[in-house]
Amino acid sequence: MIWESPVRLWLLLGVAALTVVYLVAQRRRSRYAVRFTNLRLLDRVAPRRPTWRRHLPAGLFLAMLALLVVGFARPTAEVRVPRERATVMVAVDVSTSMLATDVEPDRLGAAKRAAGRFVDGLPGEFNVGLVAFAGSAAVLVPPSTDREALHDGIDRLAEGVTGVQGTAIGEAISTSLGAVKALDDKAATQPPPARIIVLSDGANTSGMDPMEAAIEAVAFEVPVHTISFGTPGGFVDRGGRPIQVPVDGATLQAVAEETGGGFHEADTSDELRAVYDDIGSSVGWRKVRQDVSARFIGLGLVFAMGAAVGSMRWFSRLP
Repeated sequence: MIWESPVRLWLLLGVAALTVVYLVAQRRRSRYAVRFTNLRLLDRVAPRRPTWRRHLPAGLFLAMLALLVVGFARPTAEVRVPRERATVMVAVDVSTSMLATDVEPDRLGAAKRAAGRFVDGLPGEFNVGLVAFAGSAAVLVPPSTDREALHDGIDRLAEGVTGVQGTAIGEAISTSLGAVKALDDKAATQPPPARIIVLSDGANTSGMDPMEAAIEAVAFEVPVHTISFGTPGGFVDRGGRPIQVPVDGATLQAVAEETGGGFHEADTSDELRAVYDDIGSSVGWRKVRQDVSARFIGLGLVFAMGAAVGSMRWFSRLP
């Protein structure tokens, strides 16, 4: 935390001095309290009260002064705020290998649930779009703030939705970039701050070279975060014959490193959710320094009201 007017913090010495004065006064008061010799009569005219009640209003009042001084010094702190026009494209692999049941209920089903949760965790101001890819890529939902349309698109993710088999990671990135560029009328000349998230379980087998797409993303200043999802022992059943579909994240890792994004590996549903949570904590945000003096002033006023209420209730006077 940084103070815009740190010299004002010297006023805390005044609060400290008042605290010392109060403590000294209480000590002197207790020293002479027993001079009243008729203790039975003293108890009747001045019944004993719990010690904490006697000191609580004064303590709250001093705390209030300290908080107001801190607020007066204009403290600032870094806070995260959503970027204007922030855009996130989520590209999900819907190739046959995503039907492997090494993850419950299968890779694609787990990916859909995790994507839905990820979307719900993003600020409502974010534009979010959805791309499905296998041997080719297609925009299922253009980037927008319409979360209902996005969830409908996630529900439609299924094998064969793109019509071509294979794994076209490069096409997924390029198609996502195209959606970002078409966000609004300003996107071509004033690109929005954007991120692409690609989830797949295999290496590129068709379409555009992923590294060419990565270079395109770098030129457009769009980091690509990649998630390699599945286990080495995954397989799909085709006509009673198991076909091995081991996860292969080498291409995804290379793309992430080239674009400045993050590469993640997940082989369970819980790990996939954790990966999405990790990505969501950083994507589309920027840090700005804001004045937070209102926090201290507001808390100080609460303490002031507490001191006043306690004083009036227990002693019928203000501190």
